[in-house]
Amino acid sequence: MKNLLPGVLLSFCCLGSAQAQTEIRPLWEVGAGFAGIDYPVYRGSDERKSYLLPVPYIAYNGEVLQVNRERVRGLIFKRDTVEMDISINGSVPAKGAAARQGMPDLDPTLELGPSLNFHILYTEDKKNTFDIRMPLRAVISSDFTHFRHSGWLFQPQLNLDFYDIERSGWNIGLVGGVIYSDRHYHGYFYDVEPQYATAERPAYTSAGGYSGTQFIFAFNKRHEGYWTGGFMKWDSLKGAVFADSPLVKSKEYFTVGFAVTWILDKSDKLVEVEYE
Repeated sequence: MKNLLPGVLLSFCCLGSAQAQTEIRPLWEVGAGFAGIDYPVYRGSDERKSYLLPVPYIAYNGEVLQVNRERVRGLIFKRDTVEMDISINGSVPAKGAAARQGMPDLDPTLELGPSLNFHILYTEDKKNTFDIRMPLRAVISSDFTHFRHSGWLFQPQLNLDFYDIERSGWNIGLVGGVIYSDRHYHGYFYDVEPQYATAERPAYTSAGGYSGTQFIFAFNKRHEGYWTGGFMKWDSLKGAVFADSPLVKSKEYFTVGFAVTWILDKSDKLVEVEYE
């Protein structure tokens, strides 16, 4: 990433207050397809799971709410160089991990909160953009019968997007940044209460602070009637405040995934959508 950034930034040859370019899309689309993913049971686990699953596809291009294959975006305000929207993330349930044997399973989490985004550089056609994103999200864990607040997470990121590369229809995104979380969030994943301590797994209490680094490479292309996409995420826990937890078995790993989705129905109403 360090060696890539200078060359990428030089490609932004027309900078300034250029007007955003738009494309015409249906107001909404629905469809279905399948997705494959290979990931660690939880951040820091040395055990992995792989799934091939059916997935729904929903796209909505409203003025305030936008839902697409990359993200759910609830626009709070927007200016030429800065905007605030809603950031959503989360984690899957972690069950059956050997490192957590005898401990409660980890429920899935939902992360939700505002993100302040700065548009730093972009080409005149707005197809190549460089942004700084600063999401702050509250974390909710749930077994779908009880909901619990499980901390806060701050994840400043550098974001590069390249749309319709060489008019091929392929879009590429590069995202990288650090993560900071409070003690409550780290404790949910990495604390070992005294009643769960063993000779190989001593009791442990996490602190709040630096939570690691993530880099994501993503790509997608819209075809006639369907779209394809995928991603690869590199995650490093080196230097994280909880790195010495007995539940951390791996400090570096990759997560990979892909999806194919067919568009089954769409709105007759067409709207202008900015490149974002």
